[in-house]
Order: sequence, then structure tokens, then C-alpha cells
Amino acid sequence: MDIRSIIAPVITDKAALEEFIESLSDLAPNIERDIARLKNTPEDREVISSLFRAIHNIKGDATLCKVELAVAIVHPIETVLARFRNDEIVFSDIIAEAVLLAIDRLELAAEALLSGKSLDALRLLNLVNGLDKLALAAAPDMDECAGELIEAVTGFRPAAEASNLIRGRASSISSKSKSQAADDLRFFRTLANQLEARSLLFKGRTMRLLRLAMETNQMRDKAVDPMQLEAAVYMHDIGMMFLPESVWLKLEHMSAEEKQMLRTHPDYGAGILSRMDGWDEAAKMVAQHHEMPDGEGYPMGFEAQDICAGANILAIVDAFEAVMLKHIHRGKNRSVLRAIAEINACDNQFAPEWIEPFNKVIRRTVEAR
Repeated sequence: MDIRSIIAPVITDKAALEEFIESLSDLAPNIERDIARLKNTPEDREVISSLFRAIHNIKGDATLCKVELAVAIVHPIETVLARFRNDEIVFSDIIAEAVLLAIDRLELAAEALLSGKSLDALRLLNLVNGLDKLALAAAPDMDECAGELIEAVTGFRPAAEASNLIRGRASSISSKSKSQAADDLRFFRTLANQLEARSLLFKGRTMRLLRLAMETNQMRDKAVDPMQLEAAVYMHDIGMMFLPESVWLKLEHMSAEEKQMLRTHPDYGAGILSRMDGWDEAAKMVAQHHEMPDGEGYPMGFEAQDICAGANILAIVDAFEAVMLKHIHRGKNRSVLRAIAEINACDNQFAPEWIEPFNKVIRRTVEAR
């Protein structure tokens, strides 16, 4: 395989690439579901065959559509699965994680190629080299190779996932008493719980977001007022409840009209906060949490210098949770490693000064024993 097809692929047939992406989007969820099923029933030959067939079909589609990068990624995965199907190796959790990471990267790379974006942040050469090594590794060395691959691509060592909720609210709301602020926060949290209740997939979402936001802020010595940030976490998606549930609870692709409707939701939550004494900073965070440093966000199209720090934190933790939700929907397979890898690959979407503190929080979570 020519290394240029990995680090600087050239697409000569955009229509063929679009066809490949459509096929990949159909097959990727099946791969995640099959891997999730294998964790419960590793001897299920039907599931093993289904998984191998999906990978083989991606490789075939990539060959037909002349997407050489995809062939380079999928071919060694096919080899690993063939060894598993022939009872030569055990398909461990960490090998499964490496395969899923590779499919995630392939999806991101294909979309980036279609839109003409850089692939540098995806570390595709590390991925392909790691997959090639994994495919050829002796059975006793497979897990170690899979771990090295994951670390080379994501920057994180795979380990048992753990989390510790950090509480605490040193705040400085000057225009109202601490007791009134605490009452307001209880009200905001009640609204967030109402939002959570609309879908089983949202269960525990608010507290996950709160922990990540607070810990990320702590990494920079509480650069954002913690109480204002807490209020913003509770209120940032409350505007969804002013929209039809058929839109904001939709898991499939949205129409242009539905996307436009969804883009109005920050204004509702920000409007509630701005009408309550003492929550102007939180209102700004909520209003701006879908803005992007490159100006491609919404609703105002602000660029980096116009976006407040709290909104930058919210954007990262909210996107991280959304990626986790995507993984759950596809295969009920919650993966911190894959989610953080995807967030770090979207280098223009988030404020770089907050990505590193967020990475430290996740690294501490992933490496906790």
C-alpha cells in the first residue's frame, strides 16, 4: 500500500466516495451491534459470520469505489476476524475496542475527504500501522498490540473505566444571596431532570455533564464561575422542550428543516436565564454553546474571540456526551476512549485551550483503577 494513500489520499470520483459513505453508514451500526453481542455470546457462530461479512463488504465496497484508505484500514481487520473465526485467537474486549476505534476513524476520514478537510488529527498512519501489526501478531501478543494501537491513535492507555463525581460550588454571585442562588440551581436542576425523563437514553446525562464541566474548569483553576457554569449545564438544552419531540428525540438523519428548527434551542434556555436576576453569565454560556472557533457554529456564527469560556467548556462536554450516545444507540457499547478520540479529531470545532484540560479529566477517568 502506497503510504500517500493513507497520509494524503486523493479522491478522483466524488460520487463513488459518496456511495461508499452511504454503504459504510449502513454497515457500521451492524458491526457495533455484532461486537456487543459477541461480548455476551462469544461462541455464536452466526454473529461471528455476520461481523466478518460486514467487514468484508466494507472492503469490497472500498475496492469498487476506489477508496484505497478504507481498504488499508479494513483489510487487517478482516485478517484478525478470520483468525478469530478459525479459533486461532480470542476476540478480547481490547481487540474489539481497537476494531471499533478503526471503524470510527474510517467514518470520520471518509466524511473529511468528502468535505475536503484535513485528515491530520485522525492519526491514520498510526492506525494502519497498528492494525497491520495486530493482524500479524502472535496470539499471546494480540491484546498488547491492540492496546498499543489504541494509545498511538488516541493518546490514552486503555484501562477500566471509572468515574468519581466531584461536587462543590465556590461561587461569587454578587447580585443575590447564596441561598437564593441555591434555590435557583435546584429549580434549574429540576428542569434538567424533566428533560432527562423524556428518553431512557438521557438517564444520568445531567450529572455526567456536570462532573465533566466542573472538573475541566477545575483544571484551569476555575477560570469560569462554577455556579454560573453549573446553571448553564442544567439549562443549556432546556430549549429542546419547546420544540416537537419528533425533532429533538430523533436518532435518524434530520431534514434541513428539522436541523434549522433544532438550532433555535439555545435561545430558549438563555432567555429564561437572562430574565432571572444574577444569571447573565450562564445565559451567555447557554446562548453560545453551539458556536465554534472557526465561525461555523450557530446561532450567531461567532468566532473564537467572541465565545465565552463557559460556552467552550459546554461545547466540549456536550459533544462528548453526544458521541457516547451515538455509540450506545449503535451497539450499547459505551466507550470513553472512542468518544474522546472523536472529540480530539474535530480540531476546528472546539477551543484548543480547553481541549487539553478536558483530555486530562478523561485521562484521569480512563486510567483510574
